[in-house]
Amino acid sequence: MFRNKIILITGGTGSFGKMFISKILNYKPKKIIIYSRDELKQSQMMEEYKNHKSFKTLRFFLGDVRDYDRLFLALQEVDYVVHAAALKQVPAAEYNPTEFIQTNIHGAENVIKACLRTNVQKVIALSTDKAVNPINLYGGTKLLSDKLFVSANNYVGKKNIKFSVVRYGNVAGSRGSVIPIFKKISLNGKYFPITDPKMTRFWITLSEGVNFVIKSFERMKGGEIFVPIIPSFKITDLAKAINPKNKIKVIGLRPGEKINELMCSSDEANQVIRFKDYFIILPSIKNFAPSRQSYLMNSSNQRGKFVKNNFEFSSGKNKFLSISDLKSKIKKIND
Repeated sequence: MFRNKIILITGGTGSFGKMFISKILNYKPKKIIIYSRDELKQSQMMEEYKNHKSFKTLRFFLGDVRDYDRLFLALQEVDYVVHAAALKQVPAAEYNPTEFIQTNIHGAENVIKACLRTNVQKVIALSTDKAVNPINLYGGTKLLSDKLFVSANNYVGKKNIKFSVVRYGNVAGSRGSVIPIFKKISLNGKYFPITDPKMTRFWITLSEGVNFVIKSFERMKGGEIFVPIIPSFKITDLAKAINPKNKIKVIGLRPGEKINELMCSSDEANQVIRFKDYFIILPSIKNFAPSRQSYLMNSSNQRGKFVKNNFEFSSGKNKFLSISDLKSKIKKIND
């Protein structure tokens, strides 16, 4: 479906964007527009791809999602959009709330408005487990962003455009992951700082996250939030998998931090459909949406079913990776 299409990715020089571009080039798109505000990262990516056979496919477009006019210019002739640009650090959000609101909420509004005023056909916005029942400002901004993208389907009119959201947890080994921190500490033989020994998180790799977004483009009908069915891990098991000899020191929860994360809450269980390897959360407003029943069949003719009323998808009540599993997965990240 990406062949001969023009794709724009906001935040395209980040870890997700780089992996997405490397994979999507295999589909032979007509053009990929890498929209980001970091000129150094753009220059580094140009250098990385300058001898690649598909280098002429790439367009490096400096811009900020806070700048509507720049976005509108970049979106001319674009078919598909991946909105990956965001400010993400939880403690930083508590100290710099206005900056997170400007990028994560007003930036989302700008992407939506610019897409509605051009000829974009499909838009997927990346979200996070922290958007579910948020207790921190970052999660609050992403919840509002999710709501904006879902409700954008109400304003498409006769245009052929769909908006959906993909939600998953912290990406293992990424810039926001604890794994690189623990590995660095392990080399020095110091203790692992753990905020709470009961803490759990979802596990997903960058490659798995990108593959899920690509599949979601094929499956989307508009208004859904896609959630992959992924395992969890205990933070203490992760520490043991990296270096069982290192001691653990409990330092207390950081501002805005949860012990367990949610990807589907029991409050929205009546809107959740389960498929073999993913959930979708249906839009709560039905003005634009097809019937609830129409979401039960996906593009691969796989049939889903509604979950029970008390269902929730929590990192604390899930299938857990063992220490051995974690060792193997961490090694694959390194490789």
